[in-house]
Amino acid sequence: MLNLDDLTFFSTIIDSGSLTLASQKMGVPKSKLSRRLANLEAELGYQLLIRTTRKQELTESGLLLYRSCKPHLEALSQVENDLHELNTAPKGRLNILLPIEFFNQVISTIVTNYAKQYPDVMVHCSHYSSVLPDESYQYDLIFVLHETDLADTSWVGKQLLSFPQSIYSGLDYKTEHLHSPEDLEQEDCITSSDNTQWLFRDKHKVQLISAPAKMILSSPQMRLQATAQNLGIAKLPDYLCQSTQTSAMVKRVKLDKEPVALKLTVLYQSRNIAFKTRKFLEYFQSNIGCLN
Repeated sequence: MLNLDDLTFFSTIIDSGSLTLASQKMGVPKSKLSRRLANLEAELGYQLLIRTTRKQELTESGLLLYRSCKPHLEALSQVENDLHELNTAPKGRLNILLPIEFFNQVISTIVTNYAKQYPDVMVHCSHYSSVLPDESYQYDLIFVLHETDLADTSWVGKQLLSFPQSIYSGLDYKTEHLHSPEDLEQEDCITSSDNTQWLFRDKHKVQLISAPAKMILSSPQMRLQATAQNLGIAKLPDYLCQSTQTSAMVKRVKLDKEPVALKLTVLYQSRNIAFKTRKFLEYFQSNIGCLN
């Protein structure tokens, strides 16, 4: 197999017009260029260049090799430049996957401010409504909300925040008889999926409660609205229910155990992530305080 460096030296000698000029252009001793050219000719078994004291001239074999390798060398050089730019300045397409209705207003502010700061990045945000998303390599970053530890994966996971959760009901929903998580098993519950189990912190253990679903709504906002209409009880993140407007719609049900907190973890494919991805993650982390 031909040596790529030898082909680069050969091409530069031809473009420069002489060994002397090629040596100056590449910062390589003339003797080294001459030796590498001789090695290339020996490997091919053909003379490539006829050199005299006054000029150099390509042989037929040399001309064929030059015309064949020149476009590929230029393409490789361009790739090298593109890779350098990609890893020294945010540039290109950034694919992000987010939970549905997760801080849409705040997240949109972070994303748009990042896009303003780095105009050469095209941000593409998608959303998922399932409990856990599929790990697709089309995404650079996947944000996951979860209560239990995530399953083992080849992706790198970094926990960013945790959000307290509580049990909520509508203002007119009777809750005086509810004291412990077990009491919820007899209630109408508004859940995010079938066969939902709600997790409660019991000292150093976790208690699982089967929540009988009266309604199944994947959207947290829809669960909140259904709860406000006294259709049942829901487990919701506190951040969703603590605004002045929302607090006038629902009430917190106080039990002797608290629900397990909701965690926010970001997944990325490897520790050697692209510069654009690393800068977004840094930007997100520096502005994530406004999520609490």
